[in-house]
Amino acid sequence: MEIIPAIRDGTTVLSISGRIDTVTAPVLEQAINREIEGGHRKVLLDFSAVSYISSGGLRVLLATAKKLKAPGDRFGLCCLSAEVLKILRLAGFTSIFSIYPSEGEARAGW
Repeated sequence: MEIIPAIRDGTTVLSISGRIDTVTAPVLEQAINREIEGGHRKVLLDFSAVSYISSGGLRVLLATAKKLKAPGDRFGLCCLSAEVLKILRLAGFTSIFSIYPSEGEARAGW
């Protein structure tokens, strides 16, 4: 898994590629926590190159959503593949997270 951070219009965008599984989920969690601890309270995860997410990855997403609940905070996912979206639906997480078709639509909605 590779994570590339970028700041766009005040939003931290983490572009993730590969699989988010038991081994890589802690790496993702550390990357997200670094951004939050650095004062970045608008975090968007770009899943355009993510092929799979496990329950460990879902746990990281849920923990992040709980951390970013203050007024003005934003957390969302964009560019999900059909397979990853299916996993989120089966887990019942589509009602918990803000999911956008593209990065531009996510940032425009914030």
